[in-house]
Amino acid sequence: MPKFLVQRWHGMHIVWALVLIFVLTVALTWYQWVLGLLGLVLGGAVGVFGVLAERAFRKDLNDYVLTLSHRIKNVGNEVIGQLSFGIILYNEDKEIQWHNAFIANVAGRPHMVGEQLSQVFPVLQQPPKDKDAPIEITIGGRVYELLFRHPERVLYVRDVTEMWTLKKRYEDEKLVLGIVMMDNLEEVAQGMDEQQRAVMLSRVTGAINEWALKYGLFLRRLTSDRYMIIANQAALKQLEATRFELLDDVREMTMDLKLPMTLSIGLAAGSDNIVQLGQLAQSSLDIALGRGGDQAVVKIGQRQSFYGGKSNAVEKRTRVRARVIAHALRDLMRESDNIVIMGHKMPDMDSVGAAIGVLKAAQLFGKEAFIVLEGINPAIQKMMELLKEDEKLYKRFISPEQAMTLTGKRSLMVVVDTHRATMVAEPRLLQLSERIVIVDHHRRSEEFIEDAVLIYMEPYASSTCELVTELLQYIHERIVLDVREATALLAGITVDTKSFSFRTGSRTFEAASFLRRSGADSMLIQRMLKEDLDEYIRKAEIIRHAELFRDNIAIAAYDAGKQVSQLLIAQAADTLLNMTGIKASFVVGLRTDGMVGISARSLGQINVQVVMERLGGGGHFTNAAAQVQGTVPEVAAKLKKLLKKIDEEEGLFE
Repeated sequence: MPKFLVQRWHGMHIVWALVLIFVLTVALTWYQWVLGLLGLVLGGAVGVFGVLAERAFRKDLNDYVLTLSHRIKNVGNEVIGQLSFGIILYNEDKEIQWHNAFIANVAGRPHMVGEQLSQVFPVLQQPPKDKDAPIEITIGGRVYELLFRHPERVLYVRDVTEMWTLKKRYEDEKLVLGIVMMDNLEEVAQGMDEQQRAVMLSRVTGAINEWALKYGLFLRRLTSDRYMIIANQAALKQLEATRFELLDDVREMTMDLKLPMTLSIGLAAGSDNIVQLGQLAQSSLDIALGRGGDQAVVKIGQRQSFYGGKSNAVEKRTRVRARVIAHALRDLMRESDNIVIMGHKMPDMDSVGAAIGVLKAAQLFGKEAFIVLEGINPAIQKMMELLKEDEKLYKRFISPEQAMTLTGKRSLMVVVDTHRATMVAEPRLLQLSERIVIVDHHRRSEEFIEDAVLIYMEPYASSTCELVTELLQYIHERIVLDVREATALLAGITVDTKSFSFRTGSRTFEAASFLRRSGADSMLIQRMLKEDLDEYIRKAEIIRHAELFRDNIAIAAYDAGKQVSQLLIAQAADTLLNMTGIKASFVVGLRTDGMVGISARSLGQINVQVVMERLGGGGHFTNAAAQVQGTVPEVAAKLKKLLKKIDEEEGLFE
C-alpha cells in the first residue's frame, strides 16, 4: 500500500473525535465562555480541515486506482502479446477472432483474423479421435502442441520442441537385446572338410560383422553359430526400415552351396528390466526358428513384427527329439486322471487323424481318453462315416459341452494341429486343465497357448499325423494299430501333402510306410478323398472367376451370393496352383458361418503365410488361410492392396 494511504487516518473515529471536541467545548463554555468560544472556533477549523482532507484523500485514491488499472491493462496486453505460448480465440465456425503475437511468429504472417483454423493448421482438416487430447504438429522444423478448450473456444499453442527432442532421444537410446543364429549350420557343413567349413564360416561371419558395424551394433560371439547383439532403438528402427537385409545377403552369398546358409534373428525392446529383455529376445528367436528360420522377429512391448521368411524350411528333425517327446508324453499320460484331445475349429483330416493317434496312445496305458469335436464339416464327413463303423472308437468323440464336465485339474489336455488358443475347438477347456501338451506342425505365430508343459512343434513336418505317428513308435514297445486308426493317420498325411507331392521329406515316407505296414488301407483313403459331381461343378464355378494379378498370381473371388465350404475354397486354391505359370493362388469366398474365407497356396517361391498373417490368419510357407469379416469384394480388394504393399516392401513377386 502507498505511504500516503498509511499516513492518512479517516473513518468514523474522526467523526466521533469531532463530536467529543464539540461536547467538551460546550462544557468549557459553561464555565468560561471565552475559552469555550475559542475552542468552538478551533474545533470547527479541525472539522473543516478533516472534510477537506477526506476529499483530497478520495481524489488521490481515485487517481491512484485509475493509474494502476491503466498500467495493469498495458502490462497485461504486453504480457499476452509476448507470451512464450500462443493463444487463439475462435468462433463457432472455427474462424480466428483474435490471436497473440506468438501465433504470428509460428505461422509467419502478421494477421490471421477471419481465417479458418484448418488453414493455419492443416492437421485440423481431419477431426481428431479424441477432441480433448493434445495434438502435435511440426511447422518450420519446430514441434508444437495444440490444446483446445472448447467451452471457452480457446486454442493454446505451445512449443514443445525441446521436450519432444528429449523424449525422442530417451526412446531412441533405450536398450535392445538380440540373438543372431545360423539356423542350419550343421546341415550346410555336412560333407565339407575343415578348410571348406572355415572358409564358409569366415564369409558369413564377415558379413555379420560388417552388418553390425554399419548399424552401430555391439556384436559378441556366444557359440560357433550364435551371436549376441546389444543396440538401441534408433539402430533397431534402421534395421526394420531395411527389413533386415542381412538375411538376404547371407542367403545369396551362400547360394552356390548345395544348401544355402540362413540366419534367424530374435530382438526385444521396450522393457526396462534387463532379465525380462533377455527372455523376450530368446523367445523371439524361438519364434523365428519355430516359423522355419531365415527370418527376424522383433518384439517391442506388445508389438511383434516378422521380417524375411523368403526360403522354405529345410527338414532337420532328429529321431532323438521324437523319442524324448514320446517318453515325456508317456509319463504325463500315466500321471493324469484322463486325457482330453482337442484339434482346431472346422477340423480337417490331419486334425482328426492326429487326435485318433493320441487317443490310441492313451488307451495303451489304460487311460480314459476323449476327442473334442464341435461338429462334422464336409472336410471330415467321409472320414467320420468310416469311423462310425467302429462303435467303440466313435463313442470317444464328444461335444465341447461334454468335455467341460470331464476336464479337471489333473486332466491332460492334448492340443493337436494348432497352437493358437483362439483356434481350438473350445478355448474354455484350456483354463480347466493345468497340464497342456501341444503337438503341431504349423509355423509358430504371435499368438500362442501359454503355460503348456510339453510343446512338440516341428514346422518341417508334413502334417501333425506324421509327428503323432513317430511318437507312437517310441511311446510303447509294441504298438498295434487298428485298420481304421492307421488309415485315419495316413489320410491326414495324404491330405496335407496333396498325395505326397508337397512338403514331403524322408521322414514323411517313413511314417507312411509304418502306417501301411500297420494296415492302413489306401483304397479307403481314395474313397474319403473322392469328390461329388456337384462339388466338382461348384469348384469349377469358383475357378471360373479367377483372374491374374501381376502375371503369376491367381486370385478367384467367388461372389455369387452363395455360401461355400472352407474345404471347397481350399480345393479350388489347390487346383489353381496346378495351372501353367501360376506361382501362388488365392481363393476368396463366403463360408457357411458367414465369415469370408481365404485359402492361399504357393509353389515355394512366395511365402503365403506372411500374407495371411497380416489378414489375421496363418499357416505354412506354401499353404495358409484366413477368415475375415466383410464382403467378398471388400476382402478381395483388401487382399490385392496388401499384396501390392508387401511387394513394395520386400519384392514379393520377384
